[in-house]
Amino acid sequence: MDFEVKVVESSFVAPSEPTPRQGLWLSSLDIMLASRGHTPTVYLFHSDDTASDFFDVARLKEAMAKALVPFFPLAGRLAVDGSGRVEIDCNGEGALFVVARSDITVDDEIKDVKPSPELRRQLVPRIEPSSVVLAVQVTFFKCGWVALGTALHHAAIDAMSAIHFFQTWSAFSRDGERAAVEPPCHDRTLLRARSPPTVHPDALSTFYPKLAFSDPSGPLATKVFTISKDRIASLKRLCGGTSTFRAVSALVWRCACVARRLPPDSEARFTAPVNIRRRVNPPLPERYFGNALVRVVVAAAARDITSEALASVAGRIGAAIGRVDDELVRSAIDYYEMAGTGSQSSAKGTLPETDLQVISWLGMPIYDADFGWGKPRVMSRAESNRGGFVHLMNNGPADGAGGVSVLMCMEAANMKELERLLYEALARC
Repeated sequence: MDFEVKVVESSFVAPSEPTPRQGLWLSSLDIMLASRGHTPTVYLFHSDDTASDFFDVARLKEAMAKALVPFFPLAGRLAVDGSGRVEIDCNGEGALFVVARSDITVDDEIKDVKPSPELRRQLVPRIEPSSVVLAVQVTFFKCGWVALGTALHHAAIDAMSAIHFFQTWSAFSRDGERAAVEPPCHDRTLLRARSPPTVHPDALSTFYPKLAFSDPSGPLATKVFTISKDRIASLKRLCGGTSTFRAVSALVWRCACVARRLPPDSEARFTAPVNIRRRVNPPLPERYFGNALVRVVVAAAARDITSEALASVAGRIGAAIGRVDDELVRSAIDYYEMAGTGSQSSAKGTLPETDLQVISWLGMPIYDADFGWGKPRVMSRAESNRGGFVHLMNNGPADGAGGVSVLMCMEAANMKELERLLYEALARC
């Protein structure tokens, strides 16, 4: 997709009412994700009529200002406290709001967007200063589409919390004063390390503390694979009726091992972040606002992953997730606290070819961002540039096709073989 975007306005939107001025303490689960920087996403909207107020900027800004009152950390800046620990300075300076325009006139060029560095450069705002927590860009296209590009710093929130904010912002835009708002919980001390911190010996067999990044040995490629609702149902039956996440993850992991031609005796590793909100005791508040993720690992000989029944591979993944309980979560928090929570090295590069990390947005209401002009037609990451990373998300609104999109970033030399293996396996389901 080749196009140019011209920025016509850039400003900061502050909360519409006074908000707490404080340094917001971050848990070790927040800080260990600080090196990920801002998560770039793009929503695409289209109006079926010719409403003159379609994505009215003043209305969007007013709604954002209201939403930033309960979500005041997003109007702050990343900072470091007196002890050198990363925190959010809740100073109310505001979120970055950019307005841009493009002369694209062909609908199909918009609908076929794929994650890429160019897409991020054009549709997601450049973060200045880098301490900004939230930035958005509204881009108007001549063909009638609107892109909402967003960047949220991962030290501040995970995907569940980001969706909560976008639900609230869009509700204020759509419903005004009638908007139903569920206040977020900002008490991150709920995930404070124990005193003294203690890591249970069994925790490290499931909890995977640190990904190993290195410079890629060759060019990377990014591709989106779409799996239909019917194929997903067949795949889940083949895996013994397991969840969509486990079934798709098992298939992608197996195909990746084969496409990468891993030696049979090599250790293949599958990692995935697990939402721990309901896995700690007592459970976190439903609207806990922050990072509530712990990464688990499944390790096995490559020959086992490529040869055993797919249901068995899915079972390995399910067993690891099932071991995430309060003790494992507390051990993970304590581990990160003892490892140090000061400056974080940048998580750039690619994973080893033996590793695959699968991040799931499945079942999340990512299409609920209705600002008053209808739900988005498309929602995706704007860029995926780390080799070995896979993102799973629903392919459209819940009332739509019901399929799954698999966003894959891996070595370009192996991508075509992965595609062939993936679709051949699905055809046999």
